[in-house]
Amino acid sequence: MRVYDIIADKRDGNKNTQQQIDFLIKGYTESSIPDYQMAAWLMAAYIRGLDSDETFFLTKAMLSSGRVYDLSNIPGPKVDKHSTGGVGDKISIILAPVVAELGLYVPMTSGRGLGFTGGTLDKLESIPGFMVNLDEGEFKKILKNVGYVMSGQTEYLAPADRKMYALRDVTATIESIPLITSSILSKKFAEGAEAVVMDVKCGKGAFMKTVDEARSLAISLVRTGQKLGKKVSCIISRMDQPLGKACGNALEIKEAVSCLKGEGEKDLIELTVTLGSYMLILGGMAQSFEEGKEKVLKCLESGRGFERFLLSVEAQGGDVSAILKPELLPSASEIVEIKSESRGFINEIDAEKIGVACIYLKAGRFKKDDKIDYGAGVMLNKKVGDAIDRGEALAWIHCNDESYLVEAIRMVKEAFIIGEKRRALPELVMGTF
Repeated sequence: MRVYDIIADKRDGNKNTQQQIDFLIKGYTESSIPDYQMAAWLMAAYIRGLDSDETFFLTKAMLSSGRVYDLSNIPGPKVDKHSTGGVGDKISIILAPVVAELGLYVPMTSGRGLGFTGGTLDKLESIPGFMVNLDEGEFKKILKNVGYVMSGQTEYLAPADRKMYALRDVTATIESIPLITSSILSKKFAEGAEAVVMDVKCGKGAFMKTVDEARSLAISLVRTGQKLGKKVSCIISRMDQPLGKACGNALEIKEAVSCLKGEGEKDLIELTVTLGSYMLILGGMAQSFEEGKEKVLKCLESGRGFERFLLSVEAQGGDVSAILKPELLPSASEIVEIKSESRGFINEIDAEKIGVACIYLKAGRFKKDDKIDYGAGVMLNKKVGDAIDRGEALAWIHCNDESYLVEAIRMVKEAFIIGEKRRALPELVMGTF
């Protein structure tokens, strides 16, 4: 079999066979197929597309390219959650301890910030000492003892995805639904999850900008998961304004802790309850959405999830005192207030612009190897629908490095649109699959 023929078939719009895709992924993982040939196939797949069979073949081959954790010695349902990325999205940090407290085991591999979207690993690493690079033994031990674990992707889990994603990032082939599907599911099922609930973000602060794009991705994820013999549910959630009010790593940890104590923002609680309910259903811990919703809400209000979170921080080497006393978390040396220049109602907060402002403040990355400033970020004072007076704070910029402060201020100011009439707040959850 020649790689040339596999590329040519896809270039000409033909269907690649399972044998061809297996050969391609195995060869690329073992480095017998060079980057330039894989890049050519990725571009052909991006332009010509992959049908549902090809997407399944690709996902299965990528999943099988490395280790697949065997969690059968851990009794209980293993259910994970994945978000396609947004601004201010700290839901995983809130959700995992809550559903673990309710009886699920959550084996979660998370990612770092990508573009203007934040990353769960960066947020967790703002807790002094918190370790996200876990080997298989540590991963399983923490999962069994705590009920959930939050780790980075190791070199042994879906190594084909790690290599291919790096190549897609520099060859303009990121925005492909089949390639996104195979990337997400190969990682999630390599970690040993039996079922996954997907949060597909849609809007200005998401990679899926339109409802049609988000719906196509959701359907692809569910269908491919079913072909793998796994249970997958998807929701589409709106990401036009940031989730919650905190954007930036330590700031988001503080907000997540408040939510775990039953004091969270309305949108954070709604999304946590929605995703948690579907996780409980997939894990057999709830028979209906309403039953799951009630269980998750009660757990949040009681603060039991917070106690589970403390166990996780301790198990992964973090400084528990920094959670009990948030002033010990990384902070900013300068806080700049952004004031409203008019009176009215907040009609829009552009999540992407807030995310870009965070990159300027070094709460995110311009380049993959940029160092993160864990204390930097943006704290909103207002959300869409809120009234605002002239001179009142829209947001506060938390800054330790003024190199791009002017740009960050400009982005935050541009993110807010104020109107004379209150805008009806659109539904956060736009659909389920």
